[in-house]
Amino acid sequence: MTAKIKKIENHYKRQLFIRKPKGVELTESGMNLYAQYKKMIFTWEETENKIYQQENVLRFGTNTSLGGMRFYPSFSQLYEAYPDLSITMKTGPTGYIEDEILAGNLDIAYALGHPKHKNLQYIQKAEDQLVIIGKNMINHDSLEECLNHQNILLASEQCCYATTLESIYTDYKLKKGELTHIYDHEALIHFTQLGMGISMIAKSLIEKYNIQYYRETPEQYRDIGLYLITRHDHVFTPIEKQFIGLNDSL
Repeated sequence: MTAKIKKIENHYKRQLFIRKPKGVELTESGMNLYAQYKKMIFTWEETENKIYQQENVLRFGTNTSLGGMRFYPSFSQLYEAYPDLSITMKTGPTGYIEDEILAGNLDIAYALGHPKHKNLQYIQKAEDQLVIIGKNMINHDSLEECLNHQNILLASEQCCYATTLESIYTDYKLKKGELTHIYDHEALIHFTQLGMGISMIAKSLIEKYNIQYYRETPEQYRDIGLYLITRHDHVFTPIEKQFIGLNDSL
């Protein structure tokens, strides 16, 4: 890998990668090169799809913890390339999405959490961490004081945010306040920042939603993964490859 990196950098006559103990980071020039590379791959997959005249169909699912709006930019680019694109999209608890893939109603899905099903293929796309969000975080020093008797805002009681919060409350023997379901993720986040209650979210979304009030979760509950899910025998179509490539920067 080091030889390949040197070959690329020698070609462009500039540093593109910063070596780290656990891999590499991209310099500004490296980021520009990567952006161009993604455009080339997108165009290549578009060409493959047109040459082989495959159906412009995407059957896609995502679990509640991720939500659908996260994929809007990718959908927008695909619709621009394929005006006749047909998208089937389903959201729900991870178990429901897994069942839909097994039944053949969906072909691919993204899920945040720790999904496991022996009959499905899971490709980890990213690592993330869970944080607790809410304006009341600033009023207390300890985790127990932050959470005890707090109202909880959730999009679903079956998502990884809800199940992790439930584990924390159980393990720390804390009492919950009122539970409110808010199915709009962005609204839910804004309500926690007003002080209406607490919730949980992936740390990677803090900057995107300008979340000011949050707290790290204890280490044993913290780590989480973003997974691409499909059947073991599924062969990715050019459109699916394009979609996956567009979402690799999620």
